[in-house]
Amino acid sequence: MTTPAGVRDAVPVFEETRYLNTGASGPSPRPIVERAQRTVEEHEWGAAADPGPYPYAFGLFEDVRADVAGFIGAERDEVALTQSTTDGINRIACAMAWEPGDVVVRTDLEHPAGVLPWQRLERQGCEVRVAPTTDGRIDRDAYRDAVADAKLVCLSALTWNYGTHLPVAELVADAHDAGARVLVDAVQVPGQCRLDVHEWGADAVAMASHKWMLGLWGGGFLYVDDDVVDDFHPGQIGYRSVEESGADEYELKEGAPRFEIGTTNPAPYAALSESIDLLESVGLDAIERHIDDLATRFVDGVPEGRLVSPRDPESGLVTVTVDDPESTVDRLREEYGIVVRSLPDPEDAVRASLHVYNTAEDVDRLLDGLNEIGW
Repeated sequence: MTTPAGVRDAVPVFEETRYLNTGASGPSPRPIVERAQRTVEEHEWGAAADPGPYPYAFGLFEDVRADVAGFIGAERDEVALTQSTTDGINRIACAMAWEPGDVVVRTDLEHPAGVLPWQRLERQGCEVRVAPTTDGRIDRDAYRDAVADAKLVCLSALTWNYGTHLPVAELVADAHDAGARVLVDAVQVPGQCRLDVHEWGADAVAMASHKWMLGLWGGGFLYVDDDVVDDFHPGQIGYRSVEESGADEYELKEGAPRFEIGTTNPAPYAALSESIDLLESVGLDAIERHIDDLATRFVDGVPEGRLVSPRDPESGLVTVTVDDPESTVDRLREEYGIVVRSLPDPEDAVRASLHVYNTAEDVDRLLDGLNEIGW
């Protein structure tokens, strides 16, 4: 059993910095980085002759696929290994046959990963509708109107700017009733709380491990519901997408592995498996309680009128307003050793990300800094 303090001790950055920006990218603990380093050496040197770099990597990919499936409540063949959440979203976007006039719906809370692919489709004559939200809450009536004749809906499970959970299962049901597919950006979820993708009922869910899972850049993963995967024909294919490469006609692999393309570094995926082991050693319930305690401590110290996120925290993402976000972020880093980030929306906002390796002292130091700099 690993404790939150043990995780913090394994992250060298905390020797000098109070890091509160995991919602962007979380610094990896030593065991995860060391697993990646060992994998590079084993792949490049140890496996060169036996079993060979390709069999070594492919075996590792299958082990990781099984680990990820167990972690998110999916079947093994419902998981594809990608590079990032953006990568996963684009693989779904490019696997659908689009025609002028087709409708895509997104919310106004989406990260650029859930915006840019649809802007590209607009240039091809598709229509993009934006479902409105207020304070991180979606307008259900406006959403139902927007999805009435949509082909695809893209929405975030946990909003990156407000830290609120959207009612994913209900939104998926509304979209399916209208005949639309649903793609969920869930990158802010795994590592913060338990996740069972089947409970959402979505057609696809894109995620990555470099945020709350404490993994490395490059360790993304994509869930695709086995019941609908045959309706997707990937826009990019390679030898890992098909049953047999070199044949006169290709046959796509069964399940989500058809979304995998070709040669990729196995190290981020080995780190992904290690991160799952670490998180499960601490316990997802214990992590969620720790995050809630810290988030509650922070919001209790925020002055009236400055809190953007809910007063009853829903996640470790807590956003507040300040008079000068960029200057505040810089001064917190330079004068107090605190790393947070500013946000493009809502205006004048700074976001703290509170995770398993953060402490009450981190929160108090952040509040002291904000009070001394001036909100």
